[in-house]
Amino acid sequence: MFIQTEQTPNPATLKFLPGEAVLAEGSADFADAGQAARSPLARALFEVDGVTRVFLGGDFISVSKTDEQSWQVMKPAILGAIMEHFTARRPVLLDEADGHDLEGSFDPADAEIVGQIKELLDTRVRPAVAQDGGDIVFRGFDEGIVYLHMQGACAGCPSSTATLKMGIENMLRHYVPEVLGVRPVP
Repeated sequence: MFIQTEQTPNPATLKFLPGEAVLAEGSADFADAGQAARSPLARALFEVDGVTRVFLGGDFISVSKTDEQSWQVMKPAILGAIMEHFTARRPVLLDEADGHDLEGSFDPADAEIVGQIKELLDTRVRPAVAQDGGDIVFRGFDEGIVYLHMQGACAGCPSSTATLKMGIENMLRHYVPEVLGVRPVP
């Protein structure tokens, strides 16, 4: 098994590509080892000293680290954990729940606007951020403000604010005039 690695815009996160599907659909974000109970793969990765977050996408795994650790020391252990997991054919998740609220919160009167927002996020934004090892999930729409949750490499990335404001907000405001702004939510 050959596992490729790619840098992300977040220097504390690396993207690992095992060359096969990680999740059939959706994504899973584990902000700490306590949340990783439903993923044998995430649990194994959190056993590597310095791992702070694990994000599972369709064909990649993003791993974030503490500032004190170096990728040079951590990368072999992470590659070993991923290789061991996939060669043993263990499940990535123990259940099918992907962990995100696909609906989010919004006034039912705004359903058409929210549909447009979700369509733009799914077709233009999510594929782009997946390239960088992350994901963005719709969490709500209220009084012109779109609430988004950033996952994987996007969570805690130094350029995430610029991505939200300059990229996503500008695009949504262009295509959906009812959108006044975009805000991140934990």
